[in-house]
This record gives sequence, structure tokens and C-alpha cells, in this order.
Amino acid sequence: MGHRQILTCLFFLTFIPLSAKALPPPSPAGGNYLVLDGVDDYAVLDFETFGRPLPNGTEEFTFEAWIYPTTPPDNKETLIILHQQARLLIVNDEFQPYLNSLANALNIDPPKGDLILLMSSYLDGKLGTTLPFPIRLESNQWHHIAYQLNGDQITMIVNDFITINQQGIPLGHNLDARLPKDFVLGGFGKEIRMPVKEEQFYDAFTGYIDEVRISTIPRYDVNKKGFIPDDKFKNDAKTAALWHFDEPGGTQQFSDASGN
Repeated sequence: MGHRQILTCLFFLTFIPLSAKALPPPSPAGGNYLVLDGVDDYAVLDFETFGRPLPNGTEEFTFEAWIYPTTPPDNKETLIILHQQARLLIVNDEFQPYLNSLANALNIDPPKGDLILLMSSYLDGKLGTTLPFPIRLESNQWHHIAYQLNGDQITMIVNDFITINQQGIPLGHNLDARLPKDFVLGGFGKEIRMPVKEEQFYDAFTGYIDEVRISTIPRYDVNKKGFIPDDKFKNDAKTAALWHFDEPGGTQQFSDASGN
């Protein structure tokens, strides 16, 4: 099977090198990375051509990436990091009433901060997603984020912070026809109103994304400490998709290093 190539759409995605003062710290994985302007930069795998990276009903998987958010959303925005079968999003603490309802469901205090990460996955054969656990991020620094399922155990990882939910549900896909079916990084290329009463929107992520890997196993042993990778993500037999984004600056297509 030919390599999947992820395409940049609507506006070009630039890579390092940039002007010195525009550079963030180097990616912990080394090499180049996606630079997303928060307006209309995004990367996409067309659904009609590539389908989904994992079969519906999958009970073991990991979605992970390195991200560097630079600009927080406003109180009506949900910023897209990754979206298709999994949903990796950023909101701020004024994204209401959703965050208060989520805190009540989880029996935790409402999260505080300008950058709140929400990671979840769509339910097999049903509308909706698993319940995310809100995790505060710091702006202008690199974070390793991972979302994995191991049977009925959902694990959400940010750097060396970990939270576990024992209500895992097999992987499905988005059944809301108002949202694109494509696999995307950084947004949909346009603002999309959310299907809620409030005026809230899916919008574009501003910052940098590196090293996106989708695996057919849970990669991280929750009984051990230390989850931060010390090198590029490895490709192996359990890798469904992997993008290093190390192509030269100005590239519009990025090869899937998994070979799938």
C-alpha cells in the first residue's frame, strides 16, 4: 500500500527556519515541525481517499503528539489539535456551561486556565464521545500529549502527568454530519459552529505540532513513571500512522513513516 500523505490546505504551512525571534525552542524530537497560524492553516487526510486509520470497534490504541500552543482561545472557541476518531481540543476556563458540567460529572473542581486540554474518542456505533478529563497546559512550551485505550481503561497523558478513567468504550467515529469526516491537524480550515444552544465554534489551533503517531496498542505502562519520549516516535508493527514532519520548508505533502 502506498504511503499516506498528509496535505496542507488553503494556506501554506511554513517550517523552520524562521526569523530568530519567531522561533520556539527546538522540538524535543528534533527536526522540523508544523507551524500553524491559527487562521486557516491545517493539515488533512482526505476521508474519501484514506478512510480512517483504525477500524471501528478497536479496543486498544494510542493517539499522541508533541504540541506547542502559543495563543489561547476565547470563551466561545474550541481549538482543534487533532480530529477524526479521536478528538484532541483546547478551550479556556470560560468555555461554559460545558466545563462546569464536565467538572460535576467527574466530581472535580472546575478547571482554571487559558489553555485547557480535552482528549476523548468517539463511541462505536453511538453519538458522542468518551468523557475527557480537563488538563491545564502552559503556553509557549512543548508538551507531549497522549490518549490511549486499553480495554476499559482510558489513559490521558500530558508530559509526566497521568489520569485514568475506567469507563473505556471501543473506538468509533464522528456521526455528526455537520463535521468533516477527514483526519485533520490544526483545524478544519474554517470556523464551524458547534451543535449547541450557545454560540460556540470549532476553530484553528495556533502554534506548532510535531511527531504525530497513531498506534494499535496502548503505548504507555501506567504503572511506571516517566512518559516523556526522549527521541522521535519509533515506527514498528503496532504503528498505524506516523508523521515526523521533517520534510524541507515549504513542503505541502508529508509522508507517513509507518508505510501504511
